[in-house]
Amino acid sequence: MHYYRYENAEVSCCYKYLMFSYNIIFWLAGSAFIAIGFWAWSEKGVLSDLTQVTRLHGFDPVWGVLVVGTVTFILGFAGCVGALRENICLLKFFSGVIGFIFFLELTAAVLAFVFQGQVREWISEFFLANVKAYRDDIDLQNLIDSLQKLNHCCGAKHPNDWNMNVYFNCSNKNNLSREKCGVPFSCCISEPAVTVLNTQCGYDVREKGTLNDWSSSIYIKGCIDALEDWLPRNLYIVAGVFIVISLLQMVGIFLARTLIGDIEKVKFNYY
Repeated sequence: MHYYRYENAEVSCCYKYLMFSYNIIFWLAGSAFIAIGFWAWSEKGVLSDLTQVTRLHGFDPVWGVLVVGTVTFILGFAGCVGALRENICLLKFFSGVIGFIFFLELTAAVLAFVFQGQVREWISEFFLANVKAYRDDIDLQNLIDSLQKLNHCCGAKHPNDWNMNVYFNCSNKNNLSREKCGVPFSCCISEPAVTVLNTQCGYDVREKGTLNDWSSSIYIKGCIDALEDWLPRNLYIVAGVFIVISLLQMVGIFLARTLIGDIEKVKFNYY
């Protein structure tokens, strides 16, 4: 009878539990995102009337939260269970999806750089579509207000973009709206000494005068131009965020592929 002694007859506990620890964070984060998304929908009454999802003409930020949460939850689950159960299929699924997401990010960055004009036009059209739906969804409204306040801008290209919204347009047919020929309060130039938010500061602003006349009370720069000015000033921050995300993804792929190799090596030794 011959006896064989195999080296490394077990999967490395180091890689196994590193992989588990890496993914448990994303699993919990995904669960939190999904919970926040459904909580936001319940606050808006969407869960009691699902037809509201199809009636919204603009972008619902909750969709973004739910999509990110679902993808993160599934990947975290596959990584955690795959590591603990030493399941090669789940680990390959995890590394494959992470690699595909990394490829999409890289492709999107290259295309955005090459086709800057088309991307700018697409973002402008997207912003205008959401200007139209400003009053349709409270989360969309808060998102646009935050964007305009943080970047000191108003509308996609200029304040007159708010003519596309039924509440703010200056047409003679819009006589019932008190916000006619106005802009949202987030377009207003706030005084540092004033601590009380005036939500009516944009009323009737565009009724008379030109852009130069409005510049004393509201921001006249469009948000597309403001974002283009913001990017060069914060290029190192944007690049740093992209590098950190890429490194996290590559670490995940490395751990998954190393663990797969370990498991296959152990199985080969046993057969």
